[in-house]
Amino acid sequence: MTEIKPVYLLAGGRGSTSPDRILKEIFKDIGKPSPKIAYVGVATDDNTEFFQRMTSMISAAGACTLTHALIAPKNADLDKARDVMLQADAIYVGGGDVEAGMAVLNKKKFTKIFNDLFIEGKLFFGVSAGSIMLGKEWVHWRDPDDDSTAELFPCLGIAPVVCDTHGEADYWEELQAAVSLEPEGFLGYGITSGSCLKVAANGRTEALVVPITRYIHAGDAVRRETDLVPPTKK
Repeated sequence: MTEIKPVYLLAGGRGSTSPDRILKEIFKDIGKPSPKIAYVGVATDDNTEFFQRMTSMISAAGACTLTHALIAPKNADLDKARDVMLQADAIYVGGGDVEAGMAVLNKKKFTKIFNDLFIEGKLFFGVSAGSIMLGKEWVHWRDPDDDSTAELFPCLGIAPVVCDTHGEADYWEELQAAVSLEPEGFLGYGITSGSCLKVAANGRTEALVVPITRYIHAGDAVRRETDLVPPTKK
């Protein structure tokens, strides 16, 4: 039976906490001495400079080969991009713009392969917008000046959660808006800069390095729940 790997949703350090510890745990879960990692950069329109920065960061955590699965360019070889993902041991979804990234994947009819590879046992991890894309939904506004036009749109659903990243400064306004549109009792996760939400195959969540903020839809309101804190090391 294929082992379903956990999903790692990172917020990135922004100078506060090195991601090395998190990446080392990811490498351990991949389970290969020098894994092949496919990089999906649709949220930055497959920006090469961003890919190079991510390559330096990830390579610093351990021996690996990071290959850019080019999807966004107009002339992208989609068969080659699929092959890069098929041959990889893990899939990394980079940051950028959530809605733009999902628009590219939908336009290119590229969403199904993510779920297929996840079921086949490939490990997925993302950072910032990539983490949100790996969740099940996110929020946008048809009219940015009218809060009543907020609505959810589907993401990849690899992790059965709704999360935001780097939202500490605005008290997680977008996350709270998303949670308010979910059923009562639904929990949303605010992944603090420098932290990571690890989501197991059974849906169990764990905070890594830094506590993670949580909000719940309770009745007619969204309220803050107790933070999800990293487990105590024995």
